[in-house]
Amino acid sequence: MEKWPLGVFASIDAGLGVHLDVAKELGVPTVHLHAPSKASRTPEKAQEFLARLKELGITISVVFGGFEGESYADIPTTARTVGLVPPETRAARTAEMKEIADFARQLGVDVVALHVGFVPHDKTDSRYGDAVAVTQEICDHCKANGQRLHLETGQESPEGLLQFHADVNRDNLFINFDPANMILYGSGEPIDALKKVGQYVRSIHCKDAKWAAKPGEEWGAEVPLGEGDVNMEAFLRTLHEIGYDGPLTIEREIPQEPARQKEEIGRGVKLLEELRAKILG
Repeated sequence: MEKWPLGVFASIDAGLGVHLDVAKELGVPTVHLHAPSKASRTPEKAQEFLARLKELGITISVVFGGFEGESYADIPTTARTVGLVPPETRAARTAEMKEIADFARQLGVDVVALHVGFVPHDKTDSRYGDAVAVTQEICDHCKANGQRLHLETGQESPEGLLQFHADVNRDNLFINFDPANMILYGSGEPIDALKKVGQYVRSIHCKDAKWAAKPGEEWGAEVPLGEGDVNMEAFLRTLHEIGYDGPLTIEREIPQEPARQKEEIGRGVKLLEELRAKILG
């Protein structure tokens, strides 16, 4: 496959992302797939999905886990509800993430990813050790499947993410870098952050955002690709510098407006095609 094939975040029957038919219309050859509902995570359904993907000419590069009850309404709600950090839901979500990894294996996908949640900055906080332990558990399950686990950026500073990565200490743990999330959460300047964690970046989201008036306290605002503060050309040039050659996967989170979502992603595809040609020649 060529360097930097274009992709889009997609879904089948549950979760965020455009439907596969839209991905086909957009002409992208790869997708990050949001894990489908539990009822669809069967060997029979996996074979149906694979046949459909072959028909569409689309390859899944990453399967993303997500969980019922997660909300990104604001930063405190995200901290309370997202990922494997909240103790009330950790056991059930850990079991589900393993099921998602097993389903990805049935699809022939060797990468699974997720938002692990807000890892406490204070390493003496018991939740920090719990987050390390549960991530190790998921990594070990993925390793047995011949898979890598990618952590989505956003909630942690680049330094915090590197520390967490070192403490988990698993050779199949990598990063899915989303530059807009650094802005949305106020956790770091995205280009600088990419340079710091670049050695572990194995998948990315092409997403854009504008800074909040009070970064880290208030949400930034997600905007169409090329209209925010990421600087997509600088982002791609930095990806080139760190040697990243995987898919450029667009994520645009406005599922309640499918027509607008499709139109904006279409414009994003054109922008990435232009930047790819400019940078790679």
